Amino acid sequence: MPIYEYRAKIPSKGCSFCRNWFEYIQSTNEAPLVYCPKCGNEVKRMISLCHAVVTDLSPEHKRTEEKIAEYERNGLFSHAAELADKYSHETKDNLFKERALEDYKKAGYNIDKTFSDD
Repeated sequence: MPIYEYRAKIPSKGCSFCRNWFEYIQSTNEAPLVYCPKCGNEVKRMISLCHAVVTDLSPEHKRTEEKIAEYERNGLFSHAAELADKYSHETKDNLFKERALEDYKKAGYNIDKTFSDD
């Protein structure tokens, strides 16, 4: 899957996330992002020719993924979020960070207040 780079169409109106380029992994069949996932500002997409995505997952990655999925199946969203958050910090994996944020929301945390851009 290619890594696409996005940036705010009008950088002066974007947040710190979309004002600068950010990367997003997508299938070529997926529609491009239209809005910034952080602030909702309109973004534009360009394909990044100098990056590659490694698809061979480590055993640790697979174990972590399985444990998070188990927590989610059992409704233990705060446990799943904490594990995904910790793993995302260790590996710099944005997909785990996004998953952690979603699980925090499911666990009842106010994400907008807790993880504000300020």
